[in-house]
Amino acid sequence: MKKFASYAALAIVFVWFMFGGISHFTNPDFFVAIMPPYVPWHLGMVYLSGALEVLFAAMLLLPATRQLAGNLLIALTLAVTPANIHMWLNPQLFPEVEPAFLSIRLVVQVILLFLIWWSTRDARR
Repeated sequence: MKKFASYAALAIVFVWFMFGGISHFTNPDFFVAIMPPYVPWHLGMVYLSGALEVLFAAMLLLPATRQLAGNLLIALTLAVTPANIHMWLNPQLFPEVEPAFLSIRLVVQVILLFLIWWSTRDARR
């Protein structure tokens, strides 16, 4: 049962980052809009983070690179956290988003970090 749960978590992480990464290219304006103003090179950063999400998600599919991908996804998730915090601290800039949703996003981010870590650890260690 634990193995099934781990694979289910891994599937969630894969889908989250693969489709999230692709959306950086299909809807870059959304990601540019949520970036804090102090982050330079907004569009370039959106494309870079999207490409990394797709690459690291693909790495999850190979057991040999799964733990490295997990570590890289944790680092990437932490690196983009300022965008979520920026949205949470400035809800007036995002009137189309319910303020409660902005708080929930931060909780989901913590859960996502746990799922990444748990689903990418080598069970043999």
